Amino acid sequence: MLPDSKMHSGASRLLSRYRGYLTAVAVVAVFTMMIFAIHRLTAEVRYEDVVAALGDTSWWALLWAAFFTALSYGALAFYDANAIDYIGRKLPLPSVMTTAFIAYAVGNTAGFGPLSGGAIRYRAYSKLGLQPGEIARVIAFVTLSFGLGLAAVSALALLVVAPRVADIVGLNGPALRFGAIAVVVVLAVLVFLSRNGREINIAGVTLRLPDTRTSSRQFLVTAVDLAGSASALYVLLPETHVGWPAFFAIYATAVALGVLSHVPAGLGVFETVMIAGLGNTISADQLLGSLVLYRLVYYVLPLLFALALAVVGELRSFAKQPLAAEIVQIAARLVPALLSTYALMLGAMLIFSSVTPTPDGDLDFLAGLLPLPIVEAAHFLSSILGLVLVVASRGIAQRLDGAWWIGLAAAAIAFLFSLMKALAVYEAIALGLFIAAMLASAGSFTRHASLFGQALGPAWLTAMAVTVVGAAGILLFVYRDTQYSHELWWQFEFSEEAPRGLRALLGLAISSAAVAMFSLLRPVARRPDDALEDDLARAVTIVEGQDVADANLVRMGDKRLLFSQSGKAFIMYGIQGRSWIALTDPVGEEEDFPDLVWQFVDMARASGGRAVFYQITPALLPSCIDAGLRAFKLGELATVDLEQFDLAGSRLSGLRQSYNRGQRDGLVFSIVEPSDVPPILGELKTISDAWLAHHNTREKSFSLGAFDAEYVVSQPVAILTNEDRIVAFATVMTTATKAEATVDLMRFAPDAPRGAMDFLFISLMTHMREAGFSRFNLGMAPLSGMSRRETAPVWDRIGGLVFEHGERFYNFKGLRAFKSKFHPQWEPRYLAVTNGTGAALALMDITFLISGGMKGVVAK
Repeated sequence: MLPDSKMHSGASRLLSRYRGYLTAVAVVAVFTMMIFAIHRLTAEVRYEDVVAALGDTSWWALLWAAFFTALSYGALAFYDANAIDYIGRKLPLPSVMTTAFIAYAVGNTAGFGPLSGGAIRYRAYSKLGLQPGEIARVIAFVTLSFGLGLAAVSALALLVVAPRVADIVGLNGPALRFGAIAVVVVLAVLVFLSRNGREINIAGVTLRLPDTRTSSRQFLVTAVDLAGSASALYVLLPETHVGWPAFFAIYATAVALGVLSHVPAGLGVFETVMIAGLGNTISADQLLGSLVLYRLVYYVLPLLFALALAVVGELRSFAKQPLAAEIVQIAARLVPALLSTYALMLGAMLIFSSVTPTPDGDLDFLAGLLPLPIVEAAHFLSSILGLVLVVASRGIAQRLDGAWWIGLAAAAIAFLFSLMKALAVYEAIALGLFIAAMLASAGSFTRHASLFGQALGPAWLTAMAVTVVGAAGILLFVYRDTQYSHELWWQFEFSEEAPRGLRALLGLAISSAAVAMFSLLRPVARRPDDALEDDLARAVTIVEGQDVADANLVRMGDKRLLFSQSGKAFIMYGIQGRSWIALTDPVGEEEDFPDLVWQFVDMARASGGRAVFYQITPALLPSCIDAGLRAFKLGELATVDLEQFDLAGSRLSGLRQSYNRGQRDGLVFSIVEPSDVPPILGELKTISDAWLAHHNTREKSFSLGAFDAEYVVSQPVAILTNEDRIVAFATVMTTATKAEATVDLMRFAPDAPRGAMDFLFISLMTHMREAGFSRFNLGMAPLSGMSRRETAPVWDRIGGLVFEHGERFYNFKGLRAFKSKFHPQWEPRYLAVTNGTGAALALMDITFLISGGMKGVVAK
C-alpha cells in the first residue's frame, strides 16, 4: 500500500488538476436541485397562468422597473469610481462609468469566468493606463465592497423586519434577529478598526482597511444598488400585503445565495429563494411571471443598451462631443465580449422557446400557410441552432472570424425559423438586432484561428449544461399535466405540442453530449518538435531586422518556435510540465503580435497546457489580457540611454573612478568579431569553466545563454586582457538596426583584478555609443520595484518582502545596486498566465526550465 502522505499528495494533485471540472459538476448539481425545488414549490401552478400573469403586467410597472434598473446600475458604476480613487489613480469619469456599466451588464447576465466583470475590467482599464496590479486591486475592492455591503444591508433590513421575514420563510424570529445582530456587530468592529485607514494583522498578514469615509461611501452605494434592483422587481409584483422592507430582506438573501452558488446569473437559486420566501403571500403564478419580467428588464435590457453603445462606437456615427466619443470608444473596445454574452443569451432563448408551446392562434395561422413537416423541422432545429450560438459565443469572445460567420449564419437561419415555427415576433426582433450588431462589428473579428480546433473549458461546459437542464425543467413545468407515454415521440400534429418539445429536448441533449464529449475526450494535440535549422535561420533573419537585442537568445537553438501567419514574427518558447513558456514579447513585426499571442494560447490549451508569457513588456499586456491571461509583475529592466552616457560629468563620477582604476590595473578592452572568435574559443572555455567552478553552479538555459561553441561564435565577444592574457569576456547581442545592445554570458577568471566587471561594462557602453547604438540593456532586476504598501496586491507584497529579506538565496538587492550605478531607466516586466495559482506553478516550471530540472535547481 502507498503511504498516507503519498496518497494525500496524489489526491491533492488530482483535485488541483480537475478542480475546474469538479466545480462545474458542483454548480450543475446545485442548479439541478434548485430546478427540482422550484418544481415542488410550484406544484399547483400552470404555464397558462404564468403567461396570463405576464400579460396582466402594466406598461407603467415596466417603465418603473426600467427606472429602478437604471438607478441600480448607476450606483453599481460608483463601485469602480470609488475603487479608482482608493488606489490613488485618476481616470476620466465617463470611461470609468462606461467600463463599470458594461462589466456589470455582462457579468450579471453571463456570470462566469471568460465573460465576467473582472475580464471586462482588465480589457478596458489596461487600455486606460492602469497596471495589472492596479486592476487587480480595483477588482478586489469592488468584489469585497459588494460582499460586505450586501451583508450589511441585508443584516440591517433583517433587524427591522425579522419577525415578518421569519413568518414568511418559516424560520425562528429571535434566531434570525440574533444572526443579523451578529453580522452587524462584526461589521461595526471592522469599521471601527479601519478608522483613518488603520492596519490590522491577521495570521501574520498585515491588511490596510478602507477608512471610515470610504466604508461609508461604499455602504451607501450598496444600499442604493440593492434598493434599486429590489424595487425593479417589487413594482412588477401584483398587489400584495408584503411591505417593501420585508421584501427587501428576502430579496437581499436571494441575491447573496445566488452569488454564492456560482450558477451563471444565479439562475434558479434566486428564483427558488424568492418563491420559498413569498410563495405564501403572493400567487405563485403571478410571482413567476414577475420574476421572468424582472430577468428581462434587469439583465437583458442593460445588455442591449451596452451593445447599442458598442455598435454605435463601431459605426463611428455618434455625436462629435468629446464626452460622447469617449464613452463609445470604451464600449467599442468591448464589442466581442458584449456580442458573446448576447449570443449566449440568444442561444438560451432559442433552446427555452423550443420546449414551450406556441399560442393556438399562431398555430392555426401556420396550419393554413405551411406544411406540418416544415413547422416540425423549424421547431426541432431551432433548439440545435440555440446550442450552436452557445458554442459559437466562446469564439466570438475570442474574436475568431470563423465564430463570427457561424454565429451570423445560425442567427439568420434561426430568424427565419422563429417565424416558421411560431410567428415569434419578439424572438425574431432579438435575433435581428444580433445580426445587425454582428454586421456592424465585422471589423473586430480578425483572428483566423480554427473554431473547431478548440475545446470548451469547464466554464463554457457549465453554461451549456445549465441551459440544457433549465430547458428540461421548463419542459417538465409546462407539460406537467401531460401523461407520458412512448407514443408521444411519434405524434406529429399541429395541435400536439408536448411531442415537439420532447423531440427538441432530445436533439438538444444528444447534440450537447456530443459537443461535451468532443471537448473532454478528444486526443491531446502532439507537442511540437524542436526548431529545425531552416526555422532557426528564418528567426535569426527576423531578429537582425528588429530592435530588441535579447531576441538573439534564439541563436541558442534550445527553444521551440511559433511563426505568425505572415512569417514576419515569431514566439520562442519552451515546455516544462504543463507550462508552455514564451520568452519575452514576440519578435518581429508588431502588427502580428496580437494574433501570435492568441495562436500560442490556443496551441497550449489544445495540448492540455497552460500558456505563460515570461518577461514581457507593458506593451504586450493588452493582447495577453484579451486572450484571458492575467499579469503579475516580475521586476524591472534597466536600460541606459547611450546618447546621454558620458563619464565626464559629475553624475557618473563613481564609474569614472572605476574605469581609471581598471586602466591602472592594466586592463585592456577590445571587441572580437564573430569571425575572429574561434581561435580564442579555448581560452574562453577555460575561463567559463573556472567561473562555474568558483561559483559552484552549472550552465543555465532558456532565458540565458550557455557556453556552447556555436552560440558563442555567432556574435561578437567583448574581452578584457591583462598582461596579454584574457581574464574576462562577455558575449554581445546586437541587431542590425543598432537600436539596442546587451550582453548575455559574462564570465571572468578567479584571479581577474577587482572591479573588472565595472570596467567591462563601462568600456562596452562607451564602445557601443561610439558605434552608433541608441541604448544599452543591462537586464532585469528580479522582484525590483515591487510595492510593499498595505494596499498593494498580495503578489507585489510577497515579492517586495523576498526582495528585502531574500539575500541568502539570491543577490536581489546587490543586482539592483550594481545596475543603479549606471543611472538607468527602469521599465517593469511581467509574467502573464491564467490565474494566481497558475502563476505560482508557472514560476516553478520556469525555474526548472532555466536550471535544467530539479537537479539543476538543487545544484544551483
